[in-house]
Amino acid sequence: MTVLPTTSLHHPAESELFDETLSCELALPAEFQAGSATGRTSSAEGLLRSLALVEDSRIDEHEERSEASLQLQRLEAKVDLTMVLLGRLIRQQGQEPTLRPVRWSRRGIRLQLGPRSGSLPGQAGVVRLQPSDWLPDHIDLPVEVIAEAADGGGGHYLWLRFHHLGDGLEMAMERHLFRLHRRQVAEARRAR
Repeated sequence: MTVLPTTSLHHPAESELFDETLSCELALPAEFQAGSATGRTSSAEGLLRSLALVEDSRIDEHEERSEASLQLQRLEAKVDLTMVLLGRLIRQQGQEPTLRPVRWSRRGIRLQLGPRSGSLPGQAGVVRLQPSDWLPDHIDLPVEVIAEAADGGGGHYLWLRFHHLGDGLEMAMERHLFRLHRRQVAEARRAR
């Protein structure tokens, strides 16, 4: 997952989705698909909860290193490598959404896309994204288009508001966004 510098766009949709809430700007495999979200979003909460369990249980670098913890670290490294290889296989088959700049909050997401999609405000759809760079799986989140505008470079931005997530999925997503934000802050400190 690539952390992107914060961009300042002056569009009303930016305020609606990102003012006074935690948001992350990064590059993720993501895409918008117009149409009904019925039956397509059921696994999102489970995947985000599983990611939280895995990422929260990883051994902290500052913990005392016993033989058991070193064995666990080696096992985790092997699983990580396996997931990377699986991700490469999936990408080779063209089943993964395109890597693109996104801004993501608990309210919605902004995608930077190529040519205009022709999406209209109020149109329902699904945003499909890969929430973790080490796990080659995606989640589908129900959204509603709130705006689309040119980005000045031949592409465009699409602002999408999350629609009917449910309390469990919303909480799992907020927890995931907090971990992403914490990771971005740590990477920024290391870069200084």
